[in-house]
Amino acid sequence: MKFTLVAYVLVAVTTTAIALPVSKRSGPGKRGLCWPFYNSPLDPGKFNDGSGSVNLIYDYETFAPPSSNGDGGLNFIGTQRCLDCDSSPIADLQARQKQLGFATLFTLNEPDINGISPQTAASWYIQNINPLAIKKSLPAVTSSTTPGQGLDWLSQMITACAGKCFFDYINLHHYGNSLDEFTSYVTQAHKQFPNQQIVVTEFALQNPPGGQADQVAFYKGAFPFLDSQDFVAMYFPFVATSPSLLTANDAGATSFTGTGSTLFNNDGSVSAAGAVMLS
Repeated sequence: MKFTLVAYVLVAVTTTAIALPVSKRSGPGKRGLCWPFYNSPLDPGKFNDGSGSVNLIYDYETFAPPSSNGDGGLNFIGTQRCLDCDSSPIADLQARQKQLGFATLFTLNEPDINGISPQTAASWYIQNINPLAIKKSLPAVTSSTTPGQGLDWLSQMITACAGKCFFDYINLHHYGNSLDEFTSYVTQAHKQFPNQQIVVTEFALQNPPGGQADQVAFYKGAFPFLDSQDFVAMYFPFVATSPSLLTANDAGATSFTGTGSTLFNNDGSVSAAGAVMLS
């Protein structure tokens, strides 16, 4: 998702080269919160139910999640969403990782539709991301089927890496009209990259006519599917905020997905969509 305002487990590891699979998560521990930069009034701890149903959080940045309760006791995953930007300077990446202790890093938010070539991404990744001895993902790509975008962009980046990019996950986004579209996309990605673990860091229906009821039904189908796939390591529905905060801060996302997929109510309680995360 392209945000209109961009401010956008713990063990020492040596990441694998692109040909090798890595260790897997399974079951409910795959679930996490996609946490926008404007979420300061909300508490991610609402999803920390003591059973590990939800145990992950990321906020599109390499700084800690803005909230009323820090990371809420969840495992924070850093995100270097940009090649270099004021909110997450690439020069500060290693220092921030050491300071915050995040053991997983997501990289580049939808470069396939934001003018970053696979070759540029590969060179950038080798120089800036490879040196981090933690788990990390290749850039998050959209589900676009336009040549040069989506999985095609990802394939071109891997080719440009020439075996020199070290990573643990490929990273997917998906917005569509049905559960079948979503499961087909994830399955297609696995068939195209059968040796790689997958993380899905954004997904929801695209502004469904039934609003929240449709999003809840979609989540009730999507979550068990993702839990059952050994090749899916983590997933984060879009989005862990409230309808009022989404509407006030991201008009583009509001028109694209509606507010029915938000995991919080306006009063800060867990929404009907959020309750599926805890089921």
